[in-house]
Amino acid sequence: MAVAPLIPSPTPSRLVASARGLRQSYRSGLALDGIDLDVPAGVLAGVVGPDGVGKSTLLGLLAGARHIQAGALSVLGGDMRDAAHRAAVCTRIGYVPQGVGASIYPSLTVAENLDFFGRLFGLGARERTERASMLIAATALGDVARRPAGVLSGGMQQKLGLCCAFMHGPELLLLDEPTTGIDPLSRHQFWRLIGRMRADAPGLSVLAATVYMEEAEGFDWLALLGQGRLLAAGPPEQLMARAGARRLEDAYVALLPRAGGPRVQPRQVLARVPAAALDTVITARDLTRRYGNVVAVDHVDLEIRRGEIFGFVGPNGSGKTSILKMVTGLLPPSSGEVRVHGRALASTDVAQRRRVGYMSQGFSLYGELTVRRNLELHARLYDVPEAEVAARVAALLERFELDSVQGVQADSLSRGMAQRLSLAVAVIHRPETLILDEPTAGVDPLTRGRFWDLLTALRAEGVTILLSTHYLDEAARCDRIALMSDGRMLACAAPQSLVRERGAASLEEAFISRLREDAPSLEDAGPTITPAQGRTWFRHPSPADRWLARSARVWAVVRREAIELWRDRTRLVFSLVVPPVLMVVYGFGYSLDVDRVAYAALDQDRTPESRRYLELFSGSRYFEDRGGARSPEELDARLVAGTIRVAVEIPAGFGRDLRSGRQPKVAVWIDGTLPYRAEVARAYVQALHQSFVADLARRAPGATPALTATLEPRFRYNPQLRSRVAIVPGLLAVVLAIVPALLAGVAVARERELGSIANLSTTPLGRLEFLWGKQLPLLAISAVGLVLLAAVAVLVFRVPMTGSFLAYTIGGLLYVAATTSLGLAISVVARTQAAGLVAAAILTIIPAFAYSGLLRPVPTLTGAAAVMARIFPGAYFRNVAVGAFTKGLGPGALLTDYMALLVIAAALSVVGVLLLKKQRA
Repeated sequence: MAVAPLIPSPTPSRLVASARGLRQSYRSGLALDGIDLDVPAGVLAGVVGPDGVGKSTLLGLLAGARHIQAGALSVLGGDMRDAAHRAAVCTRIGYVPQGVGASIYPSLTVAENLDFFGRLFGLGARERTERASMLIAATALGDVARRPAGVLSGGMQQKLGLCCAFMHGPELLLLDEPTTGIDPLSRHQFWRLIGRMRADAPGLSVLAATVYMEEAEGFDWLALLGQGRLLAAGPPEQLMARAGARRLEDAYVALLPRAGGPRVQPRQVLARVPAAALDTVITARDLTRRYGNVVAVDHVDLEIRRGEIFGFVGPNGSGKTSILKMVTGLLPPSSGEVRVHGRALASTDVAQRRRVGYMSQGFSLYGELTVRRNLELHARLYDVPEAEVAARVAALLERFELDSVQGVQADSLSRGMAQRLSLAVAVIHRPETLILDEPTAGVDPLTRGRFWDLLTALRAEGVTILLSTHYLDEAARCDRIALMSDGRMLACAAPQSLVRERGAASLEEAFISRLREDAPSLEDAGPTITPAQGRTWFRHPSPADRWLARSARVWAVVRREAIELWRDRTRLVFSLVVPPVLMVVYGFGYSLDVDRVAYAALDQDRTPESRRYLELFSGSRYFEDRGGARSPEELDARLVAGTIRVAVEIPAGFGRDLRSGRQPKVAVWIDGTLPYRAEVARAYVQALHQSFVADLARRAPGATPALTATLEPRFRYNPQLRSRVAIVPGLLAVVLAIVPALLAGVAVARERELGSIANLSTTPLGRLEFLWGKQLPLLAISAVGLVLLAAVAVLVFRVPMTGSFLAYTIGGLLYVAATTSLGLAISVVARTQAAGLVAAAILTIIPAFAYSGLLRPVPTLTGAAAVMARIFPGAYFRNVAVGAFTKGLGPGALLTDYMALLVIAAALSVVGVLLLKKQRA
């Protein structure tokens, strides 16, 4: 797509960036191979090339997001190896990383995203409001300013990302494939917006990476990359003249090294299929799909004929994907019907599904399997005869040019290779109909050409192909296309027919004019975009100003995290509800009280003496009578069944022997399955027996009371010896270690998965500021949790708080600070949220049980266990909880434990900061 600059291209009088011998490599190979490059200032410059040639790596280095491995790089007059220069220059650079909406926060609204970036760059409240309003008006985002960014179309998300990067008025704007994956109209609007920004800020330098050659032809200056090397640099006209080509794409191919350079087939337009000669394969009548109050597909009718390539074209959110999913049976229509090969395609209709191949918009294969294993697996899933699997897989590897990577894991493939693998999987069962959802999104022109060669061959074999695309040069190769907007089909005809009907020079012009006719509001907005005024104190700060700036950035992250937490009801409920629930579950499950022991008795004597002996059991609160037994065999059977834990057998002659002065025997059988309960039950039985013997001694004729001293024990803190009074305060150390640490364990990994971690590298935000901003909301939530847990302890378990609630709260917050610091340190090194969650669970829950003193007193631990108990914070907080609840202690008596928790929290924070890198390798 041609991009006409809105202002004359200035003559470069200085350089915005300069690289010498720049070399960067990864495990997958060499990304940059000795790049020497001078980027002029004040122009719209581009870095052009297919996937994997180093475009994103180069822009990441220029933005300061990546660590320089070899060579020299100067940006805006300073060395990017110098951390001080990177920290200073980040306020003069705006960076939009690769990926739709990668740098924005999906749960924040448009206005909240802009406000967040304004706070990071030190803009005052008034300036934030003014610039946000101006940018929202300029990008026509006013109608969606209060919507979460995650629900916006791809084009809107990219415009929002651009606004966030431009919020502080940078001198250099770096855009990494900003229009990849968005529709032509949004691309057109995006570059018009860039043109207005440059017109209103003449000193602005823009450097964009792109795979769209038509788009790059409208830039002022280009750097062509190939295989990690600089092929040529200069204005597009010079590059095309040098290669003797009329199009930039042809010039790029001509400038590639001959050895091993990719080969591009001449662009072909397929011969149209006579409609009358073909039967209908797919039919839709009044097809409608609603998501709540939103109509995604609005009463669409269509017919697709055998052997036809039919394309859906339209803006993001126009309903293309919803239609394809309804055709495949993955999504049920809200109304209307769709038929494939004569009947509806249901997920349970295995025979019908074998006739259809589907390739989803995102990569949906098994990343941990190799290319060959993916093909073999899907061949068997589609019931390909076992004798044919090997031959069919080998044929597809050769046909789709996957031989060289057949042993590579799927998640390590380039996007172009991954798309070819997805197509190979979709056709491995030789379907009659192929449904492809944006199969070439984000793929460079060279790879797209190869991909369409494959589609051309499949069509020649009689396969019907239904696809969606954002590329109008691809749409021109379809037999017919449907132009979609807001769920409605605006037109359906052959591409050239649509161009003639609109009187347009190209399909792109016809596409945009038809959309604007349908929705005049799609016209570009055009208010002036003025540069940010900035703050003098922010650029030349005093120590007090630096402290204020740091505080403002921490508060910006705290505010954002709090908003996200409040809107993520799952996390919020998990934070507040799970700890009290765990407290109840563990509190009732970990009781050391042994009472109401089930017993049964067999009285074979039936005398007053035997009855008096058994009355000691029935009258004790420690035993529960489950009824008498009639034989020794019945007692044994009830012990085996587990209905009783103690069996008492009194033999015949028990009373006679007592009266005659002999010593009768009583048999007591105790279930030893649970040793601790069995030992306690034996102690109860012995106590009752001694009580019976003492009573007999007092009743003996002529007995005189013995003048003996008696010992009356007095118990402090827990006079009733209730185990819950001992266990519940200790359980607090376990419960408080779980939820906050788990939430912290995914905090950084989540941003890494979303892509917003790039904001840490390219804004003034410091590592400690970033981690504190994530930690403080968790501490606030935990403060509420401390109150709830104390209420559960007091009201549910009847554990009185005899000491200071303040002492308990101080210790609780310090303990949560330590556990969340541990979780954040884990999240910093975790590659995914799942890994962070598992690691945080293992490193918090197990130590909290084993080393806090809950199961075994800490002073009795020896060796490595004793060292672990001193390192992990659980034992110190248990001292605080027991002291506040049971021992009646105040803050002054717990200072030693407070200091230990503070030291652990600080040490773990330092570890997190050291592990967190501002730059990626």
